[in-house]
Amino acid sequence: MTGQHSFVDLAEIEQARAAIAGTVRLTPVNLSPQLSDLVGQPVHLKLEHTQITGSFKLRGATNAVASLSDDEKRRGVIAVSTGNHGRGLAFAAKASGVKCIICMSKLVPQAKIDGIRAQGAEVRIIGRSQDEAQEEVARLVADDGMTMIPPFDHRAVIAGQGTLGLELLDQIPDVATVLVPLSGGGLISGVAAALKARRPDIRIIGISMERGAAMHECLKAGRPVHVEELATLADSLGGGIGLDNTLTFAMTSKLVDEVVLVSETEIAAAIRHIYWQERQIVEGSGAVGVAALLAGRIKSAGPVVSILSGGNIDMNQHFRIISGEDVDVTREAA
Repeated sequence: MTGQHSFVDLAEIEQARAAIAGTVRLTPVNLSPQLSDLVGQPVHLKLEHTQITGSFKLRGATNAVASLSDDEKRRGVIAVSTGNHGRGLAFAAKASGVKCIICMSKLVPQAKIDGIRAQGAEVRIIGRSQDEAQEEVARLVADDGMTMIPPFDHRAVIAGQGTLGLELLDQIPDVATVLVPLSGGGLISGVAAALKARRPDIRIIGISMERGAAMHECLKAGRPVHVEELATLADSLGGGIGLDNTLTFAMTSKLVDEVVLVSETEIAAAIRHIYWQERQIVEGSGAVGVAALLAGRIKSAGPVVSILSGGNIDMNQHFRIISGEDVDVTREAA
């Protein structure tokens, strides 16, 4: 397809793979014997939380910065983020000598704010939602001429995230079902575009949390709608998809086979399983696929891959969860 709002295609994703190859880490895939026994098929975990900045977001951010003109780089980049996109963009911008400002809501955990500042970016905390933080982004784009690189609804970002799909298919060529954390749809759009172009038979299942699952509600409505952002253990999956969404809503609608929602209790159980059984430290958003597997919600006729999309969890919170504490983020965010 061609045109401004056509789907991101395989050629763009392959170009992105070449553009980011020197910066982004090829992350491993581990077989999970326990989850394989539970599902009755081989279950592999794509360890994307071991990416350089702790999440898949580095892929899209690096490709987006690489696509900028010299003038755009001079004026700097800006974005709204729940944490991981901001960290990836800050890293990519610093590597290219580009000024970076990240706008975030008060719901973002301090650990993610600190991680972005450690990369040299300026962080501005605005309001209690991504929509409010986005207003500051729009102001700086208008007043200072900065280039906005959104966390998901952007061709270069989607293409960059799609490189994970190409990588995964190289590693598990016979994969039948891929579980992808679902928020604004950048990751699942890119991964689904890559995989379906090569293997149309692969099932793509989006996994989100029950609390504030924006894309799920938009898909039910048949159009982008406002969804209240709520505190959740899967904080990186928070935020809306944008009422003027041009790419990820349509791509998710067309390319994703199913969406599954998991509860806060199920997310916590997955974080514990991933730590005690898989020996990995993963944040709530990266654990949702395993949560769905443990809850018995995933059926597959062949090998399954669950993408562990991020590991930037507050370690105090992680310790409380793996120790068995019932961590109520709703109460703590009040």
